[in-house]
Amino acid sequence: MSASPSVLVLAGGISHERDISLRSGRLVADGLLSHGLSVDVADPDAALVKRLHESPPDVVWPVLHGASGEDGTLRSLLEMMGLPYVGSSSEATRLAWDKPSAKTLVSRAGVQTPPSIGLSRDAFRELGAESVLELVSDTLGFPLITKPSRGGSAQGVSWVSNTEELRRAMVHAFTYSDDALVERQIIGTEICVAIVDTGDGPQALPGVEIDPVGGRYTFEARYTAGETRFFSPPRRDAAVLDRAAQQALVAHDTIGLRDLSRVDFIVDDDGECWFLEASVMPGLTETSTVALALDQAGFDVTGIYAALAEQAAARA
Repeated sequence: MSASPSVLVLAGGISHERDISLRSGRLVADGLLSHGLSVDVADPDAALVKRLHESPPDVVWPVLHGASGEDGTLRSLLEMMGLPYVGSSSEATRLAWDKPSAKTLVSRAGVQTPPSIGLSRDAFRELGAESVLELVSDTLGFPLITKPSRGGSAQGVSWVSNTEELRRAMVHAFTYSDDALVERQIIGTEICVAIVDTGDGPQALPGVEIDPVGGRYTFEARYTAGETRFFSPPRRDAAVLDRAAQQALVAHDTIGLRDLSRVDFIVDDDGECWFLEASVMPGLTETSTVALALDQAGFDVTGIYAALAEQAAARA
């Protein structure tokens, strides 16, 4: 392998987050180029496997969102071909992608997560939708949040305050996934904590507070300029932020994540942190929470990207 590894950045894909992936991938590629690495950018398609076989790079960086990049399939293929890549293993990626599985793991490790139930489309229908809705409503109470068990960027997510809304929300969630998660809504501040590991062990970056102007962090609030305010550090006391950082590290280690991740919490009025989900490939645009956190920590963002690529190449 050459002193400066060749990197193939995969960006685009077919998910609803394609544009974000393309923007992230371009910035990652530019950052790697600025540090002297050889970089190509490709949109994953039917020719990808053949390309990787015929002209394998030293390292692959999948900057992909949604199922195409975060369900573990692509990473499994890279592992089968013996190609090192930036990011978590296929096994850890599958665990993080499935929200009920991730919640179960971190809960067993002592991290709080909102009470919830996972419901498959088939079970929901076969067990009687109305009976299931009544039981869920009575047990979890309102308000609730429903979401696809596997997915990102708030696609298919609904905020629910009564049974009729829950009925519609389940239909909405099932349009994005065959399995849905119904979760008690914790009222509080959403804080995300990025974890980076360039060889000295996982490090929690300063948290970023998410404050959507409309009150809900919807898909539009995530990707429409001016719809969300970000605060780094968050507007909470130091003890709460330290607790969020420590619990993010626990979640990262428990799921088995690697290199770079983002862990999302809701912090309630009592300062308690509630785990929501973990992302193995957070957005890396100039306005993403990871970029904000790296900047707040005083890191050279592009230098971190280069270190991650070189670290991955060394795993060959």
